[in-house]
Amino acid sequence: MVTGANRQYGNTWSRQLQNHLQLDLCWEMYDSDIRHLRHKGKRRKAEKRGKFSMGTPISERPKEVKHRQTFGHWELDTMVSSRGKSKGCFATFVERKSRLYTALMILDRTAASMERAISQLYHALPQGAFKTGTTDRGKEFACHGTIQSVLGLPLFFADAYSSWQRGSNENSNGLLREFYPKKTDLAKVDQQELTHNLFLINSRPRKCLGWKSPIQVFLHEVAHLT
Repeated sequence: MVTGANRQYGNTWSRQLQNHLQLDLCWEMYDSDIRHLRHKGKRRKAEKRGKFSMGTPISERPKEVKHRQTFGHWELDTMVSSRGKSKGCFATFVERKSRLYTALMILDRTAASMERAISQLYHALPQGAFKTGTTDRGKEFACHGTIQSVLGLPLFFADAYSSWQRGSNENSNGLLREFYPKKTDLAKVDQQELTHNLFLINSRPRKCLGWKSPIQVFLHEVAHLT
């Protein structure tokens, strides 16, 4: 059950990001039971989509990122509508240490749309809260050079057929799919509904976080940025 403490963290999270991400949050409505969310992700079939071969490999990523020792390192991905149904999709992000998960609605799975989403989140967060990103080699991440030069944000690319290298994002996308099955037209998703569902995911205590929620851990880390 969403507790008063979680709701307080949610209100703080709302105030921090609302102006940038246009989130109209009403946390007092969110007394829903979140136990229906599944706990383990399902294996996803390899996607047959456009890839590119440039970019910095994950082998060059700082070692502390792998072990989740430091804050501000994110995994990035996209969630799409049914093939042929709609171009609408979500740009999804997970902060590796806190497991905080967010999703931004984007028009399509192009590098231009992903570039805007990354920039939007980067500027919404406090300085030092978005230090690196880890992605696959989907064509939407061909914007990596621009992101590096404009924002100074390095993107590292997972090895082929190694979704476990972005396991937090893969699993979190699976949780969001519980609300938006693959036949859903993501272009028609209501923003307030999406925000509500993200809150449910982020307010659930996690064993790996010492039974704290991602929202709690994330805001603690933000408060201690130097």
